[in-house]
Amino acid sequence: MDATLRHVLKEKFPQREAVLTEIINLEAIRHLPKGTEHFMSDLHGEFAAFDHVLRNGSGIVKEKLRKQFPEMAIDDLEEIAVLIYYPEQKLKRQQELLPEAALYQWYLIVIPLLVQMANYCGKKYTRSKVRKTIPPRFTYIVEELLTEVDTPEDKKDYFMAILTKIIQLNQADDLICTLSETIRRLVVDHLHVVGDVYDRGPHPDKILDRLMSFPSVDVQWGNHDIIWMAIAFGSYPAMLNAIRICARYGNLDLLEDSYGINLRPLIEYVQKYYQPQAAFKPHLLAAEHFSKNERQLLNQLQQGAAILQFKLESQLIQRRPCFQMTDRDVLNKIDYQKQLITLHDQVYPLHEFNAPTIDPHNPNQLTQEEQALLTRLLASFQHSERFLRHVDFLLKTGSMYLVYNGNLLYHGCIPLHENGDFKSLRINGQNYSGKSLLDFFEEQVHLAAEQPEVHDDLATDMMWYLWVGESSSLFGKQAMTTFERYYIEDQKTHQEIKNAYYRLRNEPIVCQDILQEFGLEHGVIINGHTPVKEKDGENPIKAEGRLVVIDGGFAKSYQKTTGLAGYTLLHNSYGIQLVAHQPFSSVKDAVENRTDILSVKRLVEENEQRKQVKDTTVGRQLTATMQMLEDLYAHY
Repeated sequence: MDATLRHVLKEKFPQREAVLTEIINLEAIRHLPKGTEHFMSDLHGEFAAFDHVLRNGSGIVKEKLRKQFPEMAIDDLEEIAVLIYYPEQKLKRQQELLPEAALYQWYLIVIPLLVQMANYCGKKYTRSKVRKTIPPRFTYIVEELLTEVDTPEDKKDYFMAILTKIIQLNQADDLICTLSETIRRLVVDHLHVVGDVYDRGPHPDKILDRLMSFPSVDVQWGNHDIIWMAIAFGSYPAMLNAIRICARYGNLDLLEDSYGINLRPLIEYVQKYYQPQAAFKPHLLAAEHFSKNERQLLNQLQQGAAILQFKLESQLIQRRPCFQMTDRDVLNKIDYQKQLITLHDQVYPLHEFNAPTIDPHNPNQLTQEEQALLTRLLASFQHSERFLRHVDFLLKTGSMYLVYNGNLLYHGCIPLHENGDFKSLRINGQNYSGKSLLDFFEEQVHLAAEQPEVHDDLATDMMWYLWVGESSSLFGKQAMTTFERYYIEDQKTHQEIKNAYYRLRNEPIVCQDILQEFGLEHGVIINGHTPVKEKDGENPIKAEGRLVVIDGGFAKSYQKTTGLAGYTLLHNSYGIQLVAHQPFSSVKDAVENRTDILSVKRLVEENEQRKQVKDTTVGRQLTATMQMLEDLYAHY
């Protein structure tokens, strides 16, 4: 062991006995059952559904209730489940329904049930970990209740004395909330978010606040996450793209109220230059919530943001020939006098193409007014404390991919050629493909984060490439046809051809090649990004179980095509289960009518023997630490 490392460890464990205790503790932990991992993907800003799935642990809470209380009637079990999911709302309802004496008796029944449930959920962990899981206000009391819940007859009075005094002091509600939170924390040991916290849903900010409070979580960046991170790192086209999408889906509240972005200069600009056009109508799900004037403004904002975005994209494409995207420099393919555009040697008429600030002789040049506007807008984002806090969380907990407990997690794809070979991207004379491509992308993300004041360096431009580039592992298509969908009526031009990966991921040998590329001989690829059309017979379990797609449609706009409201995944000590969800109605409905997301579980992988901590990524880290401590112990 390095002498410096030995010195650091000796400072942490100054006595030989302390080292011995830690070695024994680590060895014992290695033989505990593996904790449960919970995988979610493509949350798309849908906070209510996300929060409910997080609270019920994709059905784990109800499953453990059934195991702990096998004789309990289903109605009673569902009552306890709802209490664990939403204790504040359920308590308020009980207080409205029950007289004081009946409420007192209800407390005497449900609190011991919650204590038993918490005790059952904590059995696979050390007492120290359970103690750290309990919210601090009631740590001592909950520990005592957990210790004494199965106590012999001669200590029953002790248990009941604690309980009755808590009720008499009007602390029963707080205790129930504490026990419920403890149970929810204990059923899931680690949360994986496989991309796309952001998109069309209204509350990605609330999702991020919730994730930041979660004790153990990681994120694999999605294409929508990257575009918002890129804004914080100084990308003008990313900023316009995000504003355009917010306008399309009626989510300006996210910008103005949640992040404090001053849109007034942009509003004045678009009202000066643009009139509403059919192609820029807000999305149907958004439009119904707005007045005529509000819909008109969303239309104008979408138009103005789009034209500015196309200008900035044209500039970027021209300064980055290595991106090989000249075919997407659409503004330089237009005959402005005839209102025609030439794409792939085909000429198409433009429909309602209104771009009053474009100079036909220099179409990607910003006016002085526009440059000042964009500078002011970006400053508003880069001075938003809450926005920067969310981006910092994504940066620190996130990655392009993750190898964890023998599985490979990534959001979009591993770009492939039609024959299954890894597709490469050549930058500065260096080819990147497969794992090296994703490593290169991740390196560029961190480089962009280091210089948010620089707007046109390679790293910042690469953030935009991750959004639209043909070899981007987050995009996975030949081209993004935003311009065509707005301005060309021929729908053949609207098609976005997917990378061969999305066909080839059904082949076991291709998935095995991908796993080996990332150093895995076995395991499962856990993939998001593309909604699974289950109603059309598509199976989210692909390549004989080597790959699982867990994007099924948290976003409401996807649910008509998928027939579902999302997939999640559970990986516990017994194996891997896929969970299919039906749409979530509301918290009010859940509390009053005990409605829940109906879930169907499908076995993906079953362990021959129950896995222990020593078989996991964390277990290997514990083993390495224990070996260092044993070396230190020998040198004391």
